[in-house]
Amino acid sequence: MADEPGATEPDPTPLAVPADGVPEVAISDWQIADAAELLASGRGAFAVDAERASGFRYSNRAYLIQIRRAGAGTVLIDPVNHGGDPVQMLAPLAEVLGSDQWILHAADQDLPCLAEVGLRPPSLYDTELAGRLAGFERVNLATMVARLLGLGLAKGHGAADWSKRPLPPAWLNYAALDVEVLVELRDAIAEVLHEQGKTDWAAEEFEHLRTAEPAPPRRERWRRTSGIHKVRNRRALAEVREMWTVRDRIAARRDIAPGRILPDSAIIEAALTDPKTVAELTKLPVFSGPKQRKQAGVWLDALAAGRADENPPELSEPQTGPPPAVRWSRRKPEAAARLEAARAGLTQLSEGVGVPAENLLTPELVRRLCWEWAPADDVTAAVEVFLRDAGARGWQRELVVPVLASSLSRPVSEESAGR
Repeated sequence: MADEPGATEPDPTPLAVPADGVPEVAISDWQIADAAELLASGRGAFAVDAERASGFRYSNRAYLIQIRRAGAGTVLIDPVNHGGDPVQMLAPLAEVLGSDQWILHAADQDLPCLAEVGLRPPSLYDTELAGRLAGFERVNLATMVARLLGLGLAKGHGAADWSKRPLPPAWLNYAALDVEVLVELRDAIAEVLHEQGKTDWAAEEFEHLRTAEPAPPRRERWRRTSGIHKVRNRRALAEVREMWTVRDRIAARRDIAPGRILPDSAIIEAALTDPKTVAELTKLPVFSGPKQRKQAGVWLDALAAGRADENPPELSEPQTGPPPAVRWSRRKPEAAARLEAARAGLTQLSEGVGVPAENLLTPELVRRLCWEWAPADDVTAAVEVFLRDAGARGWQRELVVPVLASSLSRPVSEESAGR
């Protein structure tokens, strides 16, 4: 599965600028209509990418959309700066894009923000996912382009604040390059998958990705606050929750990343020290600056609300599935033994077929199976039904069911069960 040890690749040829130059960004309705007409004049699949402003904005919206098609070239679309309804404004583009396959790299990152503006692919090819199925250790765009096409993409501005206007020319150059060779990259990785006999596997994965429903949001998202493990009592935990909730409300209203409103570290420190006055709060480093001093009353009110909660949250998050595997050996040792055998079998299978174990089957699904497993007369059939009902694709079941059935059929030794 790994790249061949000791193999040397020639230095890639730098790809510094798009072959046709950087197009003007389409902003107005007539510019977007012209871009759609240009794409309609081309042929074949669409190379698609989107730039967001993660770390700067609360929303996950697309601030720039790049599309390239053979015979048409590249268009750059501003989906937010035209002052109208983005779905309505982009309707001509959506119609054209609905006529052929989309090629994206790491499609799961871009599909949600594109769907938000009414853009959905009729079929999909994800070059990053294809690289994983091919067994590539490194699947970022620049590495795959260098390996398969011999071209070098310059380090770019993917982590920049794409909500900024006007967008700097260097950023637009980077954005256009992201779709410059996606069609060629698809053809190259598709050939690798064909040689490995994995074309059908990839097709199933792409369709699953295209049609997957968004995961439901976590019930208690505030528990993801960085450093929350330092909080050891329920009262302080309630204060973390209240401060997080107030911050989230402010961030959503202002469309600013929550960490730019107040860092997680400040929430944790305030909950641990429990200040009750402005003077006490502003002694803490993050709260001592002029920006936070103005908001001191807001944070003190949140702390007071948490302090007054008569039913503070439990220290541990309510479990909706199996507990962490490290606890299994004491709570359910037979499940721990099953999980150990299943992981060993999947690791061996992964090495044999050249696909990462997590792409063969998600670790969460493996844990669920081993935790919930009950003896069955036909183990193979029971595993097949469990995985099918959980959404595992046909190619995955074909590979992993025999391995898991064998693992689950093994007698659990007294040593393993009592470990």
